[in-house]
Amino acid sequence: MSAPRFRAVLFDLDGTLLDTAPDLAAAANAMLADLGRPPRDPAEIATYIGRGIPALVHRSLTGALDGAAEPSLFERALALFERRYAEESGRRTRAYPGVADGLVRMRRLGLGLGCVTNKAGRFTQELLDRQGLTRFFGCVVSGDTLARKKPDPLPVVHAYRLLGAGPGEALLIGDSLNDVLAARAAGCSVWCVPYGYNEGRPVDTLDCDAIVSDLVDAARRLEGGAWPPSQRTVPPIPSKGRIG
Repeated sequence: MSAPRFRAVLFDLDGTLLDTAPDLAAAANAMLADLGRPPRDPAEIATYIGRGIPALVHRSLTGALDGAAEPSLFERALALFERRYAEESGRRTRAYPGVADGLVRMRRLGLGLGCVTNKAGRFTQELLDRQGLTRFFGCVVSGDTLARKKPDPLPVVHAYRLLGAGPGEALLIGDSLNDVLAARAAGCSVWCVPYGYNEGRPVDTLDCDAIVSDLVDAARRLEGGAWPPSQRTVPPIPSKGRIG
């Protein structure tokens, strides 16, 4: 078995490691009910996932990916959603097939593993703990860890530096344009899984380096060592920014 040329592999959470859509949809519809509004199809709500809870709330209220609710309504709805999601988070969430096996195989290769998500830290850590995945990760960067979130490169750069890697030594595995844009701007390679939440943009239309069927498939490719690191440049991390 040849060693991979990457030193660090980073993973998106929702839609890549965990199927969180049922809980998010339940919370969103409970929020809408609290506001006296009709429910939305859970499949529709799944297309709203990817840019964090505030975006999900705006989208659930307006029914549009680029929708923006009236500020006072949004603030009320956000508080309701967070309360409802605290009740629902983890009830129906499951790891996708192959996740644990893939992570085990990558750890055996000596790779540093990290999770980079737009989900708030208080929900992220609980989900990873519940699914028994926390043990795999040398770092977890959540949506409120830093001043900016994906598709900004800041969380990706922060994560691979915590794992002792440079941009040409890091790989991000995700499920959406959000991940591809963040990886490209951060100077690292990016692979996509086809089963996640892509905001209506299938991964075969994105500028990713590869599409992998699951994390076991990704591990096999890494074991083969056939993917040289990219040579992209990376922006500096600002000296200021909240780190959780």
